[in-house]
Amino acid sequence: MRRQYAPFNGKRYILDKKTGVAHDLDNEVYDCKIRIIAYDKVDTADDIGEILKNPDFKVVCDHCIAKFG
Repeated sequence: MRRQYAPFNGKRYILDKKTGVAHDLDNEVYDCKIRIIAYDKVDTADDIGEILKNPDFKVVCDHCIAKFG
Protein backbone atom coordinates (compact mmCIF):
# COMPACT_ATOMS: atom_id res chain seq x y z
CA MET A 1 0.00 0.00 0.00
CA ARG A 2 1.49 3.30 -1.05
CA ARG A 3 1.95 5.82 1.70
CA GLN A 4 1.53 9.50 0.98
CA TYR A 5 3.62 10.71 3.92
CA ALA A 6 7.38 11.13 4.20
CA PRO A 7 9.65 9.39 3.52
CA PHE A 8 7.48 7.32 1.16
CA ASN A 9 5.75 10.26 -0.57
CA GLY A 10 3.44 8.11 -2.69
CA LYS A 11 6.26 6.30 -4.48
CA ARG A 12 5.70 2.71 -5.60
CA TYR A 13 9.11 1.21 -4.86
CA ILE A 14 11.20 1.46 -1.73
CA LEU A 15 14.60 0.25 -0.68
CA ASP A 16 15.46 -0.66 2.88
CA LYS A 17 19.01 0.72 2.86
CA LYS A 18 19.90 -1.24 6.01
CA THR A 19 19.10 -4.67 4.55
CA GLY A 20 19.34 -3.86 0.83
CA VAL A 21 15.87 -5.32 0.17
CA ALA A 22 13.68 -3.65 -2.48
CA HIS A 23 9.89 -3.65 -2.07
CA ASP A 24 6.90 -2.92 -4.35
CA LEU A 25 4.28 -1.16 -2.24
CA ASP A 26 1.52 -1.97 -4.76
CA ASN A 27 2.02 -5.67 -3.94
CA GLU A 28 2.94 -5.33 -0.27
CA VAL A 29 1.96 -8.07 2.16
CA TYR A 30 2.30 -8.29 5.93
CA ASP A 31 5.52 -10.33 5.64
CA CYS A 32 7.28 -7.44 3.89
CA LYS A 33 7.48 -5.77 7.32
CA ILE A 34 7.61 -2.28 5.85
CA ARG A 35 6.29 -1.00 9.17
CA ILE A 36 9.57 -1.80 10.94
CA ILE A 37 11.92 -0.07 8.47
CA ALA A 38 13.47 3.03 10.03
CA TYR A 39 12.44 6.12 8.06
CA ASP A 40 16.04 7.26 7.72
CA LYS A 41 16.84 3.95 6.00
CA VAL A 42 14.20 4.32 3.25
CA ASP A 43 14.95 5.28 -0.34
CA THR A 44 12.04 5.63 -2.78
CA ALA A 45 11.46 5.56 -6.53
CA ASP A 46 8.70 5.51 -9.13
CA ASP A 47 10.60 2.96 -11.20
CA ILE A 48 12.23 -0.30 -10.05
CA GLY A 49 15.22 0.52 -12.26
CA GLU A 50 16.11 3.43 -9.97
CA ILE A 51 16.17 1.10 -6.98
CA LEU A 52 18.23 -1.53 -8.78
CA LYS A 53 20.91 1.08 -9.53
CA ASN A 54 21.17 2.15 -5.88
CA PRO A 55 24.49 1.03 -4.37
CA ASP A 56 22.63 -0.17 -1.25
CA PHE A 57 20.45 -2.59 -3.28
CA LYS A 58 21.09 -6.30 -2.69
CA VAL A 59 17.92 -8.30 -3.43
CA VAL A 60 14.21 -7.98 -4.25
CA CYS A 61 11.65 -8.96 -1.62
CA ASP A 62 10.40 -12.52 -1.90
CA HIS A 63 6.92 -11.43 -0.87
CA CYS A 64 6.08 -8.42 -3.03
CA ILE A 65 8.41 -8.46 -6.07
CA ALA A 66 9.76 -11.95 -6.67
CA LYS A 67 6.27 -13.45 -7.06
CA PHE A 68 5.15 -10.79 -9.52
CA GLY A 69 8.29 -10.28 -11.58
